[in-house]
Amino acid sequence: MKAFYNVVLASILVVGAAYAGDADSATASDLDQLKAKLAAQQAQIEQLRQILADQAAALEKLEAKGKPAGPQFPSSGQVASTTPVVPPLPDPKPSPFAAVPPSPVVPPSPVVPPIPQAQTAQTAATNPCEANPEGQTPTFIRLGSTCLIPIGFMDLTAVWRDKNAGSGMGSNFGSVPFNNTVNGNLAEFRFTPQNSRIGFRFDGDWKGTHFIGYNEFDFNGTSGSNGIAASNGAFVPRLRLFWVDVRKGPIEFLAGQSWSLLTPNRVGLSALPGNLFYTQDVDINYNTGLTWTRQPGMRVLFHPSNKVTFGMSFENPDQYAGGSAGGSTITYPAAFASYANAQLDISQNVSAGQNILNQPTVHPDIIAKLAFDPSSRFHFEVGGIERDFKVVNPSLLSQHFSKTGAGGIVGANAEIFKNFRLITTNYWSDGGGRYLFGQAPDVVVRSNGSLSTVHSGGTVDGFEARVVPSLLLYAYYGAYYIGRNTGLDANGTTKIGYGYTGSPNSQNRVINEITFGFNQTIWASPRYGAINAMGQYEWLERDPWYVAVGQPKNTHDNTIYFNLRYTLPGNMPNF
Repeated sequence: MKAFYNVVLASILVVGAAYAGDADSATASDLDQLKAKLAAQQAQIEQLRQILADQAAALEKLEAKGKPAGPQFPSSGQVASTTPVVPPLPDPKPSPFAAVPPSPVVPPSPVVPPIPQAQTAQTAATNPCEANPEGQTPTFIRLGSTCLIPIGFMDLTAVWRDKNAGSGMGSNFGSVPFNNTVNGNLAEFRFTPQNSRIGFRFDGDWKGTHFIGYNEFDFNGTSGSNGIAASNGAFVPRLRLFWVDVRKGPIEFLAGQSWSLLTPNRVGLSALPGNLFYTQDVDINYNTGLTWTRQPGMRVLFHPSNKVTFGMSFENPDQYAGGSAGGSTITYPAAFASYANAQLDISQNVSAGQNILNQPTVHPDIIAKLAFDPSSRFHFEVGGIERDFKVVNPSLLSQHFSKTGAGGIVGANAEIFKNFRLITTNYWSDGGGRYLFGQAPDVVVRSNGSLSTVHSGGTVDGFEARVVPSLLLYAYYGAYYIGRNTGLDANGTTKIGYGYTGSPNSQNRVINEITFGFNQTIWASPRYGAINAMGQYEWLERDPWYVAVGQPKNTHDNTIYFNLRYTLPGNMPNF
């Protein structure tokens, strides 16, 4: 473009010189006219020089600003992009690459044509998905005005336990076998690809509204085949996440199946996996004491600034009475044993052919949370949950029993010095045990059929340190506490509830875990993805409320994970 302007300017100067050559043969009158014309031409040339200089400077500035940044590879081992679900507010200077009509403003001289690129920077819309990817290695796929990246990774995991818990890849924290049982004297080892994940993510910007569509599967679904180990590893896909998030200005709305708002965050209240804290563990059941679940719901977030976020979510309810992930069910009164799985969820019966999602519920679980992020080095959050339970006496339908449960969470994530973070998350509830990975029941049933909530709480505390750019080390301590809630049945002698004297040794009081591990990036490329080696050691202990005379007071196991992971390439442009 500069060369073109130089040619035009040279042509003008040649024309001026030709006029000057003719002056020798002109008359005095003609000479005066020619001098006047030359003076006017010289003024026009100076004007053109200034216009060309201004436009050349504008072009250089525009080219420097519009050059796309090189691709940034996401953190190795993450499920997907670490771009926050809450995007920054749009740049007031729109993208120079969007196609808009040329400006009607033209320079005074007809010699120089208008330059539409110089005006586009003032009028175009801001949507990185519409940017010209030429000159870079795109880490996303353009579909119209949206960006798409395939997300996920392929895992091969080796698991060894010194006790045969029979839980597959994930630890069933509540059912570690005792030493005086057969499984307590057997070990287990297995390979599995089940933690591999696949999915996609859409991003776009429409009239200043940023939207994200997110989908993710793994292969930990319940299989109908009994020959998975004997003849065919037919592992079944399982829906993990499927949600859409929309943000315009300070208001954000999300709907679909996502991580619960009660799951601790690393950044704001983002629902993207890379912005959540569910540890760096290889264990797919994560860590003892962690509050989390993935379930359908809706949430609304408000961002008064880029350092503060307030959110409220309405999530799938469940009247939970135990039985999930190796945890124990409650003991029912004889007259109200029909509550089990008809009005209260006891998850252990699902494998026996019982229906799921058929228990009555009052309203969605309501969760509110406030997050502070004064800098990239510190995150603090506080939140709470409200739940309601209701049952009816099957013998006297006019008799209803209702109970309200509640809980609170507080946590922090702080980089106390470069590449070293301390993390803590703490939860206490009265009827919120389901969010402790189902280890604690929400309620017990009294002898008259009424409900009483169970106290439960959890904590995870630890550190994460990036020793070198390719090596991450971590260690955590986690614990559950499940409160005792007992009574006598109508006959005055039979004990009911949870944690009573004589209760099964599956009704746990405390579960402790100490774990540490590493994540080593072996190779990484923005174009081709990354390969990681990951390892974790886990020591798990459980203490029941009641131990019979002569029986072990508690039990523990040791678990070792080793994982090889190939992660797909891909990262979204900055919005």
